[in-house]
Amino acid sequence: MSEKIRINDMVVRFANVNGTGSSSSNEIFSKAVFRMGIPVSPKNIFPSNIQGLPTWYEVRISGKGYLGRRDDIDILVGINPQSMEKDIASVRSNGYFIYDNTRQLHDDMIREDIHMIGIPMMQLSIDHYEVPRLQQLFKNIIYIGALATLINLDLDVVKAIISEQFEKKPKLIPPNHKALDLGANWVKENLNYPLDVRLEHSNATGDKIMMDGNAATGLGAVYAGATVLSWYPITPSTSVAKNFETFAKKYRVDPETGQNNFAIIQAEDELAAFGMAMGANWNGARAFTATSGAGISLMNEFIGLAYFAEVPMVLVNVQRGGPSTGMPTRTQQSDLLPCAYASHGDTKHVLLLPATPTECFDFMADAFDLADQLQTVVFLLSDLDLGMNIHMTEPLSWDDARKFNKGKVLNKEELDAVEDYGRFKDVDGDGIGYRVIPGTHPSKGAFLSRGTSHDPYGVYTEDGVVHAGEIDRLIRKFNTAKELVPQPEFYQKENQGKHAIVFFGTTTYAALEAMDILEQNGEPIDAMRLRAFPFSNIVKDFIDAHDTIYVIEQNRDAQCRSLLMIELGIDPTKLKSILNYDGMPITADAILKQLQQHLHDYDGLQPPDHRQNGSSHSLKTTLL
Repeated sequence: MSEKIRINDMVVRFANVNGTGSSSSNEIFSKAVFRMGIPVSPKNIFPSNIQGLPTWYEVRISGKGYLGRRDDIDILVGINPQSMEKDIASVRSNGYFIYDNTRQLHDDMIREDIHMIGIPMMQLSIDHYEVPRLQQLFKNIIYIGALATLINLDLDVVKAIISEQFEKKPKLIPPNHKALDLGANWVKENLNYPLDVRLEHSNATGDKIMMDGNAATGLGAVYAGATVLSWYPITPSTSVAKNFETFAKKYRVDPETGQNNFAIIQAEDELAAFGMAMGANWNGARAFTATSGAGISLMNEFIGLAYFAEVPMVLVNVQRGGPSTGMPTRTQQSDLLPCAYASHGDTKHVLLLPATPTECFDFMADAFDLADQLQTVVFLLSDLDLGMNIHMTEPLSWDDARKFNKGKVLNKEELDAVEDYGRFKDVDGDGIGYRVIPGTHPSKGAFLSRGTSHDPYGVYTEDGVVHAGEIDRLIRKFNTAKELVPQPEFYQKENQGKHAIVFFGTTTYAALEAMDILEQNGEPIDAMRLRAFPFSNIVKDFIDAHDTIYVIEQNRDAQCRSLLMIELGIDPTKLKSILNYDGMPITADAILKQLQQHLHDYDGLQPPDHRQNGSSHSLKTTLL
């Protein structure tokens, strides 16, 4: 075998036009690679308009298990004339540009240092399909067949996925199989194949599944006992609501009566959506809403009310590029500070920071328990990359013996036994009072709680000392939360006293790859993955054990670094930022480049070809 041949290690990018049906075809490609047992990480890069602008679908294929983005493109399937010049320029030297040569490519587009492969995709489709719309749709399958043959993707696997996809429309299966064969046979008859970057069956995926974070979040809400969703559509969170509805219709319908045991309300705006869910929670249901950054801005008034009236509330924020409308279809981690301190006055909120779809599922269940235990707002802070892209992830699991933790809720008998009940009294010293669900008792416990100052009994007051006492109690509750939230994950390299990296959410994939590259270079580095806010004492212990901490995050203003300084009193000079805010997921190369800029120890460091490195890390909790 030639040393130039690379197996199960490439980045493939499809350049299409939004609204042409290419996304489903490209997803078939990703699923087929996964079915061959090869780790794969696709990214759908699409515009915020409905139709007509360029869209890209980027697939990282890594037999070593790397799931983060990589900057250089090995194979680009260029279908869109609007973006073709840019697409050709993005291919690495000696890479491949596959295009439709039904029309001749202009000489100005030719690059001598890459392989230009022309395939008459549209002509093949025109020759075999009569309806113009179908010609475009089947052209997408034709290029999948051609690419599959060029890189040795198993066509039988692709055909099986097509058959599954059109199971309910069996008449569409034969013409799709035909289109796949048209592309494959043209390559076999006209080109040398496979290329020097190709695929082989593997078992590197183990028992992993492919799932997007929003689907996992919606399913997690069902398993967490949620029965009410109020929401307002906003990219990229809309599919959280859609998935909750799908799963609720499957699991929340009475099998005997056929009656729905759930309620879904599309509100007139985000503020109303939050208010409806808050009212349902106040009445004892498990309710939630889902939104993105712009929606958080509108919800701030009610977020403050839920915080001060101490009403349990779960809020899913699938972050996108901002500020304002910003980049609705690009990813960012720019809502940490707005969510941690949402609303006016002195407020602090619990944030859960999942990194995988599996954690979206698990943390959603945790969010409802924490909201009930702490009687406060809990944010599940996802992002567009995690929410809308499919990821290779651990299988979802649920312990049927798990009981919902409703926290300090008194029933009628318990309330009768309390002589001096006060809704906001700190009986146990943890800052959390005992609540009563409306209708529990005919004369005691239930009351209307408003956003004005109150004493421990819930009685309105303008006494500043009493008000300050209640604000202090809420901080005691916040401190209680530090030990209840998911704890951080550590990757120890026995490098204490020197430097370390801190990351969270979807920066995890690139951070783990960067760690491997550093280790290959003889520069191992300690690392901590944050999974929640507020930060527990072990977060501070980790930071204190190192001279310099590099905080990796996807926003301009280093919001996580600011949280660490504000909440833990860390010296600002000890915390250095590694940032990315161009709307695309950060890469390992970007992390290493910024480390080079920060540390003289890394001067001249040339990261090896990370396609040759193996991942020695997994998302398993290992505490100090």
